Amino acid sequence: MTELLDSLLRGAAVTARFSRDATLQGMLDFEAALAAAEAEAGVIPAAAVAPITAAAHASELDWAALRDAAAGAGNLAIPLVKQLTARVKARDADAARFVHWGATSQDAIDTGLILQVRGALDDLGADLDSLIAQLAAQVRQHRATVMVGRTWLQHALPITFGLKLAGTLDALLRARADLANVRQQVLCAQFGGAAGTLASLGTQGPAVAAALARHLGLAQAATPWHGQRDRIVRAGSWAAALTGSLGKFARDTAMLTQTEVGEIAEASGAGRGGSSTMPHKRNPVGCAAILAAATRTPQLAATLFVAMQQDHERGLGTWHAEWETLPELLMLCGGALATARTLVQDWTVDTTRMRANLDITHGLIMAEAVTMALGETMGRLDAHRRVEARCRDALAQQRHLLDVLREDEDITRILGVETLERLTDPQHYLGAAETFVSQVLALADATVAPSQPGRKST
Repeated sequence: MTELLDSLLRGAAVTARFSRDATLQGMLDFEAALAAAEAEAGVIPAAAVAPITAAAHASELDWAALRDAAAGAGNLAIPLVKQLTARVKARDADAARFVHWGATSQDAIDTGLILQVRGALDDLGADLDSLIAQLAAQVRQHRATVMVGRTWLQHALPITFGLKLAGTLDALLRARADLANVRQQVLCAQFGGAAGTLASLGTQGPAVAAALARHLGLAQAATPWHGQRDRIVRAGSWAAALTGSLGKFARDTAMLTQTEVGEIAEASGAGRGGSSTMPHKRNPVGCAAILAAATRTPQLAATLFVAMQQDHERGLGTWHAEWETLPELLMLCGGALATARTLVQDWTVDTTRMRANLDITHGLIMAEAVTMALGETMGRLDAHRRVEARCRDALAQQRHLLDVLREDEDITRILGVETLERLTDPQHYLGAAETFVSQVLALADATVAPSQPGRKST
């Protein structure tokens, strides 16, 4: 079932990082680097490195046998080390004695996972940069496109589509800044031996740990982190927060695609967004995929937080709960990012419909503007009561608010008809929208140069 939905819900590049072979290769890369590090420190013979490295390829393993043995062993590393040792022995019996020397299963599994996470963060960072560039281009294009701002799902005040997108862009820029911190804190080798002391290596433990991290291109942790799982949580939380931001973006976009709103349309075409029974449908399938990911990630992140309650030096069950949870979080994040990129690249923005929807309330959306202007003379509370009464009249009479306001002698005497006309024009009540847009674009310019992908607007 999972593989059938990969293209819909998970990012292809990130998913490949957590494939069967990639998972096995991560642990094998640890074993090869461990041999090199130990030879460098004089712990094992230098001649043992080449045979171990030559055998440390996932293609040489019997993965079905590993799968079956993992149930009894409690993890994949134990049967993997056995198979690796047998394959090294076939090349060099003496070298086989030094496979996995001084390490524990969790060292191989954790470090292998971190190597996979590093690749996944590379992919996610690249996709995030691309989406940031796409959104920045859209913010520039629509910085003056006036639309309805909605609160509690109701018309509130005029905003610009550029400002709406700038909110998402700002969140993505924070995610990008956070990614650098996540990489620094998370991408550390795990090497502590049976109980986190490396006693099996005598006085050479720290030297081997440093060389191991260097060979793998990872940071060296100040202490083995078998029981301290905040690194795993940091990576998962980052992915969950980013997916949540994309979910908010998808939720807004989906509501703007509703037939009655019609301000955005997802790309259409053969096999996309249709219905099995209704030929006319143009469903927001991209938004649905992003929202599916954003719905699942909070619970996955919660699992990682619960798993922090490890037992003593090495956990029982809680560590095991991370193995599928963190990869799934990262894969769902990758899928949401990839889908968001396609969504923004191919959507149609109907600026005419945006402007028309501002007039649905027949000027009522501009009541605050009139109230604030009138309040300068009448006082805010009295002005609010006066304009509220005129709003009720406009609704009851099904007339435009401006026409009703013109008939109020006190209001027209204070403000004048020309001022009322300006105050009821949405274009003239955008506040600091342009300032906020400019501030976010300046942040984007300082980090990622915006691309110029194709767009469609009407």
